[in-house]
Amino acid sequence: MKKAFDNDKYIKLQSEKILERISHFDKLYLEFGGKMFDDSHASRVLPGFLPDSKLRMLKNIKDKTEIIITVNANDIENGKMRMDNETSYDMESLRLKSELEKFGFYVSGIIITQFDQQPKAIKFQKYLDNLKIKSCKTYDIKGYPNNIDHIISDEGFGQNERFETSRPLVVVTGPGPGSGKMATCLSQMYLDHEVGINAGYAKFETFPIWNLPLKHPVNMAYEAATANLDDVNMIDPYHLEAYGELSVNYNRDVEAFPILKKMLEKIMGTCPYKSPTDMGVNMVGFCIEDEDLAKKASKEEIIRRYYNTLIDVRYAKESYSSVEKIKMLMSQLEISPDDREVALKAREKSKATRNEAFAIELEDGKIITGKHSDLLSAPAACILNVLKKLGNLDDKILLISPHIIEPVSKLKTESLGEDETSLSINEMLIALSISATTNPISHMAIEQINKLEGLDAHSTVILDDSQKSMLRKLGLNFTQDPVSFSEDYE
Repeated sequence: MKKAFDNDKYIKLQSEKILERISHFDKLYLEFGGKMFDDSHASRVLPGFLPDSKLRMLKNIKDKTEIIITVNANDIENGKMRMDNETSYDMESLRLKSELEKFGFYVSGIIITQFDQQPKAIKFQKYLDNLKIKSCKTYDIKGYPNNIDHIISDEGFGQNERFETSRPLVVVTGPGPGSGKMATCLSQMYLDHEVGINAGYAKFETFPIWNLPLKHPVNMAYEAATANLDDVNMIDPYHLEAYGELSVNYNRDVEAFPILKKMLEKIMGTCPYKSPTDMGVNMVGFCIEDEDLAKKASKEEIIRRYYNTLIDVRYAKESYSSVEKIKMLMSQLEISPDDREVALKAREKSKATRNEAFAIELEDGKIITGKHSDLLSAPAACILNVLKKLGNLDDKILLISPHIIEPVSKLKTESLGEDETSLSINEMLIALSISATTNPISHMAIEQINKLEGLDAHSTVILDDSQKSMLRKLGLNFTQDPVSFSEDYE
C-alpha cells in the first residue's frame, strides 16, 4: 500500500532523541502515552507507520530500558474494560507484561496506583505474588495535584512504596487512560531523589503532533479518537512565550503544566522544561513523507470514528455529545459520513437484496459486496468474493464444496442448538482451509488473505462479537450501521 510515513527514519530519530534525554539524568522516567504496540490508529492516519513501531524503536535501546506497568486500584475494583479488546484493566496489565516480554523487553513489575484497601485490588496483588510478579502500591494523596507542599513530602509521595529499578530508562505504561502513569513517574522521582539518584521525567505521546498545524487533519483525527475524553488540541502558550514558536499540545497537558513545573522544581531544585512541548520526545512529525496522503487517511479515520461512536452511543457506552464533537470536526474539514463510499455500496446491496450486506473496498477503489444467506453470513460471503477477486479466480467457481458447508450448518443447528445456519467468517475460513487440502483453486484463495489487511469495509447491521473479532484479526478497517438485523429485515 502507499506510504505516508518513513518508519525507519522514525525509529532512528526517536531512539536518538530518547537517548539524548536520558543523558541529562542518572535515570529517566518516560511516561508512555497511548498503545505501546498494536497502535492501529497511528497506522491508519499515517500509512506506513507500523503498529509495533514504538516497540521497534525501543528495541534500539533495549539494554538501557526497563518497563513498569501501572494499573489503578479503582479500575480493578470497578472492573473497567478496554473497549477495543474487551479485557479488564487488571488482566490487560498482565497481557501487556507477557506481550512485552515476548519482544525481549525487561518488564520489572506492576504498580497498583491509588490503593485504598479495595478488595479486588488486594486480591489482584495476591495473584501477582502467586505468579511471582514484583509489585508495589501507591496511595491516593489528599489534595493531589494542587497541594504541592503536601504532595512533595513524607506524608505525600513519601508514603508510597518505592519500586526498585536498575536501568537508566524506565518506561511507565498502563492498560489505558487514568492508570496513574504520571503520578507514578513523579512519585518514583521523589523517592529516588531522597536516596541520592538524579531522576528525571519526560513524556512520550504520538498525538497530537506538536510540529503540525493545529487544524491539520492528523491532529483533528486525534481529537475524534478522544472525543469521549473531551480532549482539545490547542497552541501551547508556554512554548510560544518561551520560544516564539507555535506548537500543538492538548488541553490536559497545558492545564497541568504549571502544577507539574512546580512539582519538578520542588523535587529537582529546578525544572528543566519551559513548556509542555519541551517535556515531550515526539519525532513523528519529522517522518511524514507524503502529507497529502496523511491528510486523506486522517479524514477517512474521522469518518470511521463517527460510525464507531454511533455504535457506542447505541450501547450506551458513550454519550451523544461525542458524536456531536466528531460532526463538528467533519464540518470543519468539509467531509461527511456519505464520503465513505464503501458504506454507500453496502447499503445499495442491502436495499437491492432486502438483506444484510457487507462491502470491502480494494486498493484500486473497486468495491466488492456480499449478502447474508442460509449458507454464509454477509461478511463471510463478501470476504470469499474478495479472495476470488484478489486471486483472479472465476467468480462462478465454488471455493467451498456444499458437502463441507452443509455438515457444519447441521452441526450448528441440530447438535449445538443454534438458530443461525449460515457460516461466520471464522467458520467459513476453516471450511475454506479444509477445501484447500484437495482443491488448488481454494488454496490460491487462501493465499490472498494477507491482502485484506488495511482495506476498508462496512456492514449494514451491527455484527456479533465473534465476527468483529475476526475482522480485526484480518486487519480490516470496518464500520457498521447502528441497527440490528431484525430492525431492517424482519
